[in-house]
Amino acid sequence: MNQHPRFTQRLTQAALALSLAALLAPATALADPAAAPQYASIIASPLRTADDVKGDAKRKPAVFLAFAGVQPGMKVLDVAAGGGSTSQLLALAVGSSGEVWAQGQKANPGMEKRLAEHPQANLHPVLQSFDNPVPAGAPPLDLVTLIMNYHDIVNLPTDRAAMNKHIYDALKPGGHFIVIDNAAKAGSGLSATNTLHRIDEATLVDEVTKAGFTVEATSDYLRVPSDPREQPFFKMDGKPDDKFAIRFVKK
Repeated sequence: MNQHPRFTQRLTQAALALSLAALLAPATALADPAAAPQYASIIASPLRTADDVKGDAKRKPAVFLAFAGVQPGMKVLDVAAGGGSTSQLLALAVGSSGEVWAQGQKANPGMEKRLAEHPQANLHPVLQSFDNPVPAGAPPLDLVTLIMNYHDIVNLPTDRAAMNKHIYDALKPGGHFIVIDNAAKAGSGLSATNTLHRIDEATLVDEVTKAGFTVEATSDYLRVPSDPREQPFFKMDGKPDDKFAIRFVKK
């Protein structure tokens, strides 16, 4: 029996949507808003910069910390740490009994300025390739974060399969890998990573789970359904852009 091309196209689109739903639905969850208040004093720390505080309304750091399950004493790696906003937040949350390694491939002036003005004994900047972002001699980790930069790493000469496997191996059993990024249109794969600085959620999940991870939960706290996902996030004229948040676990 011959099928009309439009009917076939609709079937294909429906199949892709069902595939993504099957991949993520068993682990869909919201970050618990009731857990967020415990982080209020951390977010109010005078060590955080004015730019950090300005970005809080958009980034929702209390919900992020709750979704990541950050607790005092944790050993944490922040991959692609950049200027250190997330790294410093994590270091404040894990406290003096915890440690945070802030990884980058090259020195970042913003990070250097941050630590020069407000040194933190438990925050360690490290220069390390994305192929293996885990610093030598680091203890088994409780948590790894990669915030808003997976799509950029796609456009670098990086072995992402090796990166994800090194992260997996560095975590304790039960440890978590948190990835947050700008959402591209479903089914777009990696095609928008350089042009729109967005990435297809299902493609990212596929890459990370191949390293051995399982999706434990996703969160809608940065979702913006009205975003058509047709522009870079920095060209949205102040409108909020759609982001996804995924918590992977090493079982």
